[in-house]
Amino acid sequence: MEKDLVLKVKNLKVVLEKEKVLEDVSFEVKEGEVITILGPNGAGKTVLLKTLLGIFPYQGEIIWKKGIKIGYVPQRLPFIKNIPLSVKDFFELKNISEEETKKILKEINLEEVLEKEIGKLSSGQFQRILIGWALVKNPQVLLFDEPMTGIDLPGKGTIYSLIKRLKEKRNLTILLVSHDLNIVYKFSDYVICLNRKILCQGKPQIVLSPQVLEKLYGGEIKFYKHTH
Repeated sequence: MEKDLVLKVKNLKVVLEKEKVLEDVSFEVKEGEVITILGPNGAGKTVLLKTLLGIFPYQGEIIWKKGIKIGYVPQRLPFIKNIPLSVKDFFELKNISEEETKKILKEINLEEVLEKEIGKLSSGQFQRILIGWALVKNPQVLLFDEPMTGIDLPGKGTIYSLIKRLKEKRNLTILLVSHDLNIVYKFSDYVICLNRKILCQGKPQIVLSPQVLEKLYGGEIKFYKHTH
């Protein structure tokens, strides 16, 4: 059975402060897919996510499925860590009940932190809280902007297994900005190689050759192929 189209992007161009950040970007996302966006720093990956969310002006077409609900997990919110807010207070900012907050905390395996101050959480716990925050109002699509930034290795595994579990349980469609090639192979249905323009797109096992990655990252990356 053909899956529904969730998002269609055609000839997208974004100019910010007279600088061309993205041009000629076209791709489609189907329901239930995990799409990873790869690219060096300054390639326009975060700008792409924010443009899809309607934050930046653009030319071209962005067509979301009618009535679709989208959640967004930003790269980091460092300023939040300095505000004396408990996890409970943080979720109240989204106008949800304590009962709903507890349900979400249970889903992300953090029931014990309800009364804890946001600033006292580890980086891995805080990232899970941001994922939980994005789940409020039950989105069908989640956008992740480098969810592993600043998290140690054991924590990274926890975050990815959580994303995988949530995807299966909630049948989510996921767009994920990441540099972690291992995860791309294990987790993604489709990859978009972006450096202001799309350099390649397709199934990671097919399109991600050492030559493509060298072109994308300028030879700064070691290439490990994971076949499982």
